[in-house]
Amino acid sequence: MHSHLLPGLDDGANDVGVAVEIARSMAADGVTVVCGTPHVRDDFPTSADAMERALGLVREAVAEAGIAVEVRGGGEIAFDRLPALDPGVRARFGLGGNPGLMLLETPYTFWLATIPRACAQLRRDGIVPVLAHPERNPDVQENPALLEDVVRAGGVVQLTAASVDGRLGRAPAACARRLLELELAHCIASDAHGPAVRAAGISVAARAVGGGELAHWLTQAVPAALLAGRDLPPRPPQPRRGRLSCWRG
Repeated sequence: MHSHLLPGLDDGANDVGVAVEIARSMAADGVTVVCGTPHVRDDFPTSADAMERALGLVREAVAEAGIAVEVRGGGEIAFDRLPALDPGVRARFGLGGNPGLMLLETPYTFWLATIPRACAQLRRDGIVPVLAHPERNPDVQENPALLEDVVRAGGVVQLTAASVDGRLGRAPAACARRLLELELAHCIASDAHGPAVRAAGISVAARAVGGGELAHWLTQAVPAALLAGRDLPPRPPQPRRGRLSCWRG
């Protein structure tokens, strides 16, 4: 549901060979569908045309390599870019090829008070907003309840696998754990930028949350429902606190 394997567009894969290696690492981790979501922001102003060209190249190369991963498109859209996207372009950046789904980039250094309002507007436009890696935002780390208004507005909260399993440090891990405890997180994604840089790690993250029904819901059931345009399945019971408290980080 979130990766930077489409080559030559941002700070992810720099060529098709690296993209293939990312896809190979995904397959080894049990991933069957990966969405290429290049940044769409001031420093990486990816166009829909460029995304679609890169997607075609990667799909062809992955198929030739015999890797059993379906590659889909998308974009990781900065909030300040939203007003500049006309409906046609916005649809082309639909997450996983679903025009009714959009991946939005949470700022890394500050919290935008307008995020819940933007999510609500997207919902009114018939688009489900998916908020990427809010657990890495320092304001959310200090006050995870900031996401209550986002979820109330219809936003879906996506955690990065490397936050969940502790690879990104103590603060993101603790925040991810708290968001799960508060039932303010809905799915886990890789945000992979390379085969060994924030690599897939989905299976490790699933184990970090205790495995079982909740892990399946976060890594399989919710992503599948989102990509298919279905309502989210019911949330399974939270594991005992001790299972979440054992996370590294």
